[in-house]
Amino acid sequence: MAKEGLFSKKNQKLLSTPLNGNNPVTVQVLGICSALAVTVQLKPAVVMTLSVMAVLAFANVIISLLRNTIPSRIRIIVQLVVVAALVILVDQILKAFVYDVSKQLSVFVGLIITNCIIMGRLEAFALGNKPWPAFLDGVGNAAGYGLVLIIVSFFRELLGSGSLWGYKVIPESWYVANGGFYENNGMMILPPMALITVGAIIWFQRWKNRDLIEK
Repeated sequence: MAKEGLFSKKNQKLLSTPLNGNNPVTVQVLGICSALAVTVQLKPAVVMTLSVMAVLAFANVIISLLRNTIPSRIRIIVQLVVVAALVILVDQILKAFVYDVSKQLSVFVGLIITNCIIMGRLEAFALGNKPWPAFLDGVGNAAGYGLVLIIVSFFRELLGSGSLWGYKVIPESWYVANGGFYENNGMMILPPMALITVGAIIWFQRWKNRDLIEK
């Protein structure tokens, strides 16, 4: 039997499926809290995405390596210890290199420990698969999660503040105060608009993929 390549079709699906057909946020409806809380600006959303990706990918690999040695009755405790150690490491790196973003993310970095997506992938995939597929599964699911965060934060920051990544992109001459026609939509930076934006993404996804309606 031929050995599967590192990026066989089966492995490629581990990366691509969470981006659309099995997205952890819009299809599985997991990780909603942080998706709503850190999307006022694009920069924190991207940093949160990278943080979750690092934690989930390496936690999947570690649990996969240990899967045959972890007693079933304490597997959740072991998973939490592994994830907590990785989250602490990521948190310290953020504080060292992007302190301003670390302050914006506040407690939500720490809450990665209890993120349903991470615990779900450890239970559903890492415990039953080899390290390489587990790594790809972690990257894919984190990318699917991050894709939603980035889309939501893009529209919230652009329409709510007239900026992207903290830089003004809408000319000052367009604003009503300067004789123009445009005004920032202050509602976009309020928490309810994050939920409405995620809802719009879910509706659009199901409209484009009718087979998801039955899920």
